[in-house]
Amino acid sequence: MIPLSILDLAPIVEGGDAADALRRSLDLARHAERWGYTRYWVAEHHNMKGIASAATSVVIGHLAGGTSTIRVGAGGIMLPNHSPLVIAEQFGTLEALYPGRIDLGLGRAPGTDQRTVRALRRDWSSAEEFPQDVLELQALLAPPEPGQPVVAVPGAGANVPLWILGSSLYGAQLAAMLGLPYAFASHFAPAALLQALDAYRAMFKPSAQLDKPYAMAGLHVVAADSEEQARRLFTSTQQQFTNMVRNRRGKLQPPIDDIGSYWTPQEKAQAESMLTYAIHGSPAGVRRKLEDFIALTRADELMIVSAIYDHAARLRSYEILAELAQGAR
Repeated sequence: MIPLSILDLAPIVEGGDAADALRRSLDLARHAERWGYTRYWVAEHHNMKGIASAATSVVIGHLAGGTSTIRVGAGGIMLPNHSPLVIAEQFGTLEALYPGRIDLGLGRAPGTDQRTVRALRRDWSSAEEFPQDVLELQALLAPPEPGQPVVAVPGAGANVPLWILGSSLYGAQLAAMLGLPYAFASHFAPAALLQALDAYRAMFKPSAQLDKPYAMAGLHVVAADSEEQARRLFTSTQQQFTNMVRNRRGKLQPPIDDIGSYWTPQEKAQAESMLTYAIHGSPAGVRRKLEDFIALTRADELMIVSAIYDHAARLRSYEILAELAQGAR
């Protein structure tokens, strides 16, 4: 099986708080390292009651400091929210502290609403400068040129691997043009997945970082020891996406017995559209569906998201996936 990695939004569950979420993230990262996952990413989101990873570089430092070998990074940093210099300094610092273990995935979306964008002291029109900002960041992380007037310290010469994140052809085309690895957000925006991956591969130009295309796909997976248990655990994800449709983003809810009573037919259709490729089931069923998804996408790596309310059940889900991956090697 291809490499598996983890995308963690540090979910704050109903009845819990951010401190609980961050402790659980570190515990999961330590388990993931022992189970053989390739990388562990956290994502930047702001003004969301159910996500504790807003200060993304701080959380990465927390996770990297509590582990030893697994790659840790951002999936991603929403670059329009920041100056490239600040991000170069932050990730240059992380690379200095945890050499050879830091990834930097870059997104163009704000990861929040327009009012919060203003609170971040950024102009949303800066998203139009995303390609230039990526190039500027890339230059700041490269060895400094003679006489370079602005140097990131730490940062210059760190050469932290950059990734482009996206959910449309825009990110695919940019990643291909710059010769960078590409991660598609099929765990919540699957519509353009196959088209974007095709475009990325067809347009890819080799670079100093990467000599051939490398594509990662995000995927919701809930694995359990029985189909019935997995189906029930998955209702937390279904509630989460229903609440996104309702524009009521809150804490992760406990599973329920009857998801049909939670959503309307229209909400169900919208939530299931965003969860087109989501997988839940017993080990045998999950293995079959994973193999089908890999065959469909020809992905080089999968970034697994598991929005599971109970921490022990979340650990077990990732453990099952690790066992499946090891068994397929």
